[in-house]
Amino acid sequence: MRSHQIREWARARWAAFTTWSAPVRQRAVTVVRAAGERAKSAPWRKIGIWTGGVFGVLITTLALFVTFADWNALRGPIARMASAASGREIAIRGDLDVNPWSWTPELRVSGLYIGNPARFRERGAFAEVRETEAAVRLLPLFIGRFEFVRLDLNGADIRLYRDAEGVSNWAGSESRQGRQLRLPAIKRFALREGRVRLEDAGRNLVLDAEFTTEETLDARNPGRFALSGEGSINRRPFEITLAGAPLINVRRDRPYEFEARIRAGATRVSAQGAIAKPFDFNRWGADIEASGADLADLYDLIGLALPNTPPYDLRGRLEREGRQFGMPRLSGRVGDSDIAGRWTATNQRNGRLMLEGAFRSNSLDFDDLMAVLGGAPSTERGETVSAEQRRVAAALAAQGRLLPDATLDIRRVRNMDARVSFNAARVRARNLPLRGLAMTIGLDNGLLTIDPMVLRLTRGRISGSASINAREDVPVASLDVRIADARLEQIVVMQNGQPITGALQGRARLTGRGASVRDAAAAADGEITLVIPSGEVREAFAELTGINVSRGLGLLLTDDQSKVDIRCGVASFRVRNGVASAQSFVVDTENVLIRGGGGVNLRNETLDLRLEGEAKEPRLLSVAAPVTLRGRLRAPQIGVDADEAIGQGGLAAVLATIAAPLAAVLPFVDPGLAEDANCGALLAGRESARL
Repeated sequence: MRSHQIREWARARWAAFTTWSAPVRQRAVTVVRAAGERAKSAPWRKIGIWTGGVFGVLITTLALFVTFADWNALRGPIARMASAASGREIAIRGDLDVNPWSWTPELRVSGLYIGNPARFRERGAFAEVRETEAAVRLLPLFIGRFEFVRLDLNGADIRLYRDAEGVSNWAGSESRQGRQLRLPAIKRFALREGRVRLEDAGRNLVLDAEFTTEETLDARNPGRFALSGEGSINRRPFEITLAGAPLINVRRDRPYEFEARIRAGATRVSAQGAIAKPFDFNRWGADIEASGADLADLYDLIGLALPNTPPYDLRGRLEREGRQFGMPRLSGRVGDSDIAGRWTATNQRNGRLMLEGAFRSNSLDFDDLMAVLGGAPSTERGETVSAEQRRVAAALAAQGRLLPDATLDIRRVRNMDARVSFNAARVRARNLPLRGLAMTIGLDNGLLTIDPMVLRLTRGRISGSASINAREDVPVASLDVRIADARLEQIVVMQNGQPITGALQGRARLTGRGASVRDAAAAADGEITLVIPSGEVREAFAELTGINVSRGLGLLLTDDQSKVDIRCGVASFRVRNGVASAQSFVVDTENVLIRGGGGVNLRNETLDLRLEGEAKEPRLLSVAAPVTLRGRLRAPQIGVDADEAIGQGGLAAVLATIAAPLAAVLPFVDPGLAEDANCGALLAGRESARL
């Protein structure tokens, strides 16, 4: 109650008392006076004297014990108490000396041994310190909090270990749930001849480092904490240096600043930051600059399964808050593309990381995406590409292949989940009419999805979805892509002019099992359908599918660019076990009905297609030799199947010598009996394919 409320209550009680009758008031006064007399006669003074005496004896006994105690005799009980409280063996194998008479009690320990938790007991010591001197604040001890005024270590040897399941010996079994090491505040710290060895089986990391510090009260030269060492990640060497602000003035309410540099192969990372509340490693932030040959190499450092990329140079702010860490802002370049965005990674209670982010590019070099598939960007002059990617590109070129055979690391994909979006406002592609790109990437317990996936063309777009199911021992890749409202001449670009132009629509649905793009393609099953609702074909090309030597060859020799209309065109392929076989291949023009056959072998990346034309009107000197498209997918060759033409011409030569000169011409005469294709039925197949 507030003071004015108390006064009001007292006035009310007094007013009530005054309303009592005189005899009642007299009896109340008598009762109060009697209670006071009984209190005076009670032995309170004796009780107080005895209580104070006992308390004084206890304090005196405790003081004498603390002053003259043989602390070495107490090493065992103290070590057992510490072991029971920490869950690991703690022993004092040397001397123990304590000076308790101070507001900052001091202790000196030699031969301090700290063991591992039960899970790692067979690995021996967690830490061994030859000599330890410490002074702590007295009053915080009464509330269970340690605050070191001074901590001097001489000859500390620390061994840190984390197994393949993510459990560490410095945080016990709780490390998988994201609990981090939290150290008490230290006012003054000095360490000499310190060594630390870190082994991380999950990341295949080993580090041997030395750390020292010399700090003084001199504000002009307070000193710095420093750690430097070297080790290996996945058998690749790396180096690290870490420097911190002087610990002599560390306070819980002031950030602790640090600098770090890491070098691992081509990867370079530098950081300048601060721990918000020393030394709570759950809350810190740093300005980061990172560069390297491939973002995927950062997995060993940060635990995130990033895609393969060309060389990168990035910068931004990296922050950690409890279970979550990430970069609220990031910018830089990957390959020849700019990139910006943000991301966060959260340690979930199931032990998995959840990555969420949104990235964008104002100008994307399309060939940079080849690295994501395990291939290589363009290696031409001026392109940004790593030495390893140059070797990959050279190997593919030497073998005449397009599809890379880099395998997917299933372990990385299974260790985290993700929801990430990427948008490119502008796309630069040499042979594709791309304007923009957008995709959303998801990763759920080993299932990688890209849905939706949209490539915006100058006219039309390519859209669909893709997935890789890595939940099984052998991943299964699926692709469902549609081409809508596109132009054939924009997608198929030929150096000597476009023989066929027109609208283009299509769909490809493929599923294959394999750990690489090459393996999945070699085992692919599905369907591919392309439709040309209308268009034009170069008359010379249409005539040569006949082949009308007298007209088609003449048009080619004169570089005639005249065209004839395409009534309709359909090409559908059935893919089984990596081989795409033509099921229907028809292009119907005003003058010629062109039929095709053959297929594409994704196993050895070759194609063998034949185009044969049937004239719709008589042609003189028509050779029944199909136009062919053969060779490797990387460099197909267009030609004419001369074997049939030679056989036809050889028979004509024999007839010419026996009968008459006119007979030599007859095999080359096409009566022109071909009829128009049923475009309605052909285009109906488009609906059945659900284009």
